[in-house]
This record gives sequence, C-alpha cells and structure tokens, in this order.
Amino acid sequence: MSRRSIRRVVVVLAATVGVAACGADAVSPLPVQPPGPTGATPTPSTISTIPTPTGSPSRPPPTSARPAAPPPAPTRTRGTPRTTPPATDATPACQGAVRYDLPLAETEIELLKSLCFATGAVLRIQGIGPGLVTVDRPELVSQQYEAGVVDIRFVRPGTVAVTIPKDGREHTITVVVR
Repeated sequence: MSRRSIRRVVVVLAATVGVAACGADAVSPLPVQPPGPTGATPTPSTISTIPTPTGSPSRPPPTSARPAAPPPAPTRTRGTPRTTPPATDATPACQGAVRYDLPLAETEIELLKSLCFATGAVLRIQGIGPGLVTVDRPELVSQQYEAGVVDIRFVRPGTVAVTIPKDGREHTITVVVR
C-alpha cells in the first residue's frame, strides 16, 4: 500500500471510531429533522418546518447579512501628491517619501513657492521638454527625463531650488528635503 492509501484508511478508521464512540443518542437532530430512529431518512411528511421569525414594525427581524460598505472615495486628483507609504514620519507641513505630480498644463505654477518632502520623494513634472528643468544642488537629487516628464528624486537631505521655465518666465520652487 502506498502512503496515501494508508493515510486514507487511518482517516476513515478514526472517523468511524469517533462516531461509533459517541453513540446514537449523543448527536442532536438538525433543526429541520424531527428526532427519529437512527439511520432513517426523513420523508417530506416527517420534515418539520422552521417557524418564521416575526418582528414588529419598530423592530425588524434579525438578519445575517452584513451592511453594504460604501464605495471607496477617489484618492488621486491632478496637481496633488499621490502618497505611498512614507519612508519616514511625515509632519503636517512636510510630506513623506511621496510622488508629487506637477502637470504644468493644469497647474498655476506661480502659486507654488515651496515644498517639503522626506528623502526618497519624487517630484514629477509633466509636460516639459528635455533639459529645461534645472536644480541648484545636483548632488542632492537624481534627475531623469522621458517622454515629456521630468522625475526628480530627492536622495539626500537639504534644500534644493528647482527652476521650471513656463510662458517665457522661470519659476523657482524651493524644496526642503528631510
């Protein structure tokens, strides 16, 4: 016999011995079956019905259904940070290691003067040409350009001035990295 066959035999024997040891009266009948002789199958005429719970208008009968959860609210809008689990603790004034999307076509960049991030955050500037975005402290960042998007990852703590040209003017955003 194989091990699998031996296991099957042991399981069947254990179940049979366990049921035989309980005796016929040790098991109570199911709510839909009346007590009857052991081994008899209930017929439609011997099956009892379960009474339907009645409730008053002020108190409905209990149900086992869970209340439906509300759908999740949208979590991402353009021009706001898309948060990822922070690498460091974020304060209300300083965000964690997030990716901050900055779509230039949809953002009033003149209103954005400064940002604060934790080390590892990424400033993603969308809708700009190659070589146009500059930083004053390149040793604190890792910068990449691809398909009209500049990703600036802040790899060391410090203060970085990010200069972005738009509409013939240069706009500087001061980024504090903790």
